[in-house]
Parts: sequence; C-alpha cells; structure tokens
Amino acid sequence: MTQAMNPISPCYIQAYGLICALGEGKAAVSTALTAWQVEGISPLDTEQQALSDGRLTPVGRVRGALPPVPDTLAAYDSRNNRLLLAALAQIRPSVDALVTRLGADRIAIVLGTSTAGIAEAELAVAARERGASLPAAFDYRQQELGSPSEFLARQLALTGPAYTLSTACSSSARAFISGQRLLAAGLADAVIVGGADSLCGLTLNGFDSLESLSLARCRPFAADRRGINIGEGAALFLLSQAPAPLALLGAGESSDAWHISAPHPEGVGAEAAMRMALQQGGVEARALDYINLHGTATRLNDEMESRALARLFGGDETAPCSSSKMLTGHCLGAAGAIEAALCCLLMELGLPAPGQGSVQDAALAQIELMQGRGSALAGEPLALTLSNSFAFGGNNVSLLLGRRDVAGSAEGTAPLAAQEMNTDHE
Repeated sequence: MTQAMNPISPCYIQAYGLICALGEGKAAVSTALTAWQVEGISPLDTEQQALSDGRLTPVGRVRGALPPVPDTLAAYDSRNNRLLLAALAQIRPSVDALVTRLGADRIAIVLGTSTAGIAEAELAVAARERGASLPAAFDYRQQELGSPSEFLARQLALTGPAYTLSTACSSSARAFISGQRLLAAGLADAVIVGGADSLCGLTLNGFDSLESLSLARCRPFAADRRGINIGEGAALFLLSQAPAPLALLGAGESSDAWHISAPHPEGVGAEAAMRMALQQGGVEARALDYINLHGTATRLNDEMESRALARLFGGDETAPCSSSKMLTGHCLGAAGAIEAALCCLLMELGLPAPGQGSVQDAALAQIELMQGRGSALAGEPLALTLSNSFAFGGNNVSLLLGRRDVAGSAEGTAPLAAQEMNTDHE
C-alpha cells in the first residue's frame, strides 16, 4: 500500500457539540469525565440491554429526552436524527451566523453513520411479523443511510453539498476528510461534519454473533479483555478556514482490505493512517500529548493497534494514550466524531484524559497506556492529540487535532517533508 502525503492548510473548528452516554453538551460530558476520575463509575456499569437470547450486555445509552423532529420532516423521524438535533442545538447559533454571512449554498454537510434509522425499521418488521400493519409513523427514509445529511440539510434549509458516508466504525471520522477537501477545493466556505448512530438489535446481536461483544464492561488492552460494548450518540463540528482556537491539523486514511471484519494483524493500514495525519500536520509523533486509541477491547484490534503504535514511535516511549470506549461504549459510525470531540474537550479545558482502570496485557506491544482513573495529563490543556478510528474492511482514519497556536508549525517539532511512504507487506 503506497500513500502520497502532502502538507495541507489546517481547517479550523468554529464550534462543536456532542451527546453520548456521558451526557449532552460540553458541560455535562466534562462533569462526567471528572466524576469518572473520582468515582470510577461509567454509564456502562448501570445500563444493560437484552440480546435476542435474553442475555444482558452493557450499553452506552443516551438518557433523557431528545428534541422532537418537526412535523414537516416527519418522514425522517428516527432516534438517529433526534440525536443529531441534540448535537446541532449546541452549534446552531454559529451555523445560523454563517448562513447569514455566507449564504445557504456555501455551507456543506458531510455525516457518517452505520445504522441510520434501523431501530425504527426493526419495530416495523416486528409489527408485521405479529400480523399487524406497519406503524403509521414508519417511513423507509428513516433507515436510508443518506437520511442523516438529507434531514440536516432540510432542517437548516441548506443547499450546499450534503451527503452521508458509511464506512462502518470510521464513518464520522472520514467525514472530516471529505469536509476538509470540500473547503480546500473551494466547493464550500464552511462544512458541518460528524455523525450519529443509535442502539439497535441488529448491531448488538450482530457483534455478538461475531463473538466480539462483551457481557461485562469492556477493558481495552487488558489481558482479560473479552470484546466491545455498544454505545450510541452524535457529534457535529462546524469547520471553516477562518482561524479559531482549535484546528484539524491533519487527517490520514488508508484501506488495507485485509479481511471483511478482522484488522491486518500487524496494523499496516492503521500505521499508514497515523503517519499520514502527522505528515499533513507537519509534526512528529513525539510531539503528541495524547492519543485516543480505537481500543475496542477485542483481541485482534488491541493487538494490531499496539503494534502499529510501537512502530510509529520507533521503539521509543509512546505518547500517553487510552481508549474512551470503556466510558461511552463503541458508538460505531459516530465513534470517530464523538472521540474527536472528547479530544477537543481535553485541549480546551485541561480535563483529565481517561485512564483505562486496568493493567495492560503483557503480551501486547508495550505502549504508554494510561492506567487507573487518575491522569498525569489532568489540569493543563493539551496542545496536540491524535484520534484513531479503524473499521471493518480495513478502513482506517486518524485525525490530528490541535490548538491554533500549533497549527502548521507545532512548537518543538520539525515539519516533515512531503514524501511517499511504502508500507507494502508480503
């Protein structure tokens, strides 16, 4: 796999909003992250959902009421789109201001999802199987993968490019790359990127059939890890090229196409994505303050990700890293955007990065995995973070996020020359 990588101009984060099992909005999520450091309790300790055979598994459920979908858009009414509305409300003032200044045709939307409104379709199918009519509220558009972006464009009356990506668990992270390209090509002056995914029986039982689902809270990189927990949520970012405190400095993507569901055992594609993100940002791995790992707590993912990370740092001690999925669950297509938002909170507020609460598996390549609940990173805003999202089919994305004062020329780092990286493996 050969990737050509060239430095790019950063695009800036004008606003962002998120909702997940930790809460709705920056304040609530920040409070939950701080409470985790003290109490060690996450939503995965208390929320359970039954599988098709009656067994219970922890889930990262969003609690509380969600905003209603307007009657004029009732055909798009799904939990997925209601999660989007909750995230949108947090950035709506910034979006409205840009619509007034730029025009509705100059703002694009690129979202990622892997479920869309499948939960609503499940209810409809169940009704038919009972011999009942389809629910009056059901509309096929609820489950279409294109529904999230089409719904959001109609909700905001935007007429710029609007489309949805679905590359499994890298979907909403990949939306950043598409948004970045729309800005660079001059096809939009601002882009709303992110994604949403909601809990449904299909994903829970599907991952269980793959023997990837844990019936206890997931323990990324631990010797006794048994698999993932599923979560739900949404995150939206408003990107433009106007300077702002936080920036998307670089983004890397690769597709190693190793297996339909298993990652490349050596993490070839994962490494390529991380190197590309660093290359675009003009920084070296040693400059990173924190890495949000994909960290699903499955045997194969944690093996390959630790190997890729160890190679990235060339045998030196890696940057501090952890997986936030033990707090939120794996939010599938929305995971990339939600975890990017968590990284932004660490950079904005100096919050404690989540420790894993378990000892790293000695059989894995050794990385600087943050242990326990306390964090040496607490109290000071971070400057540079990397967030990884790896998906079925070998789809890999890595996002380099940083503060504006490090955009383009991070302090203490040397810009990397544009080059080709050959990561061919026999």
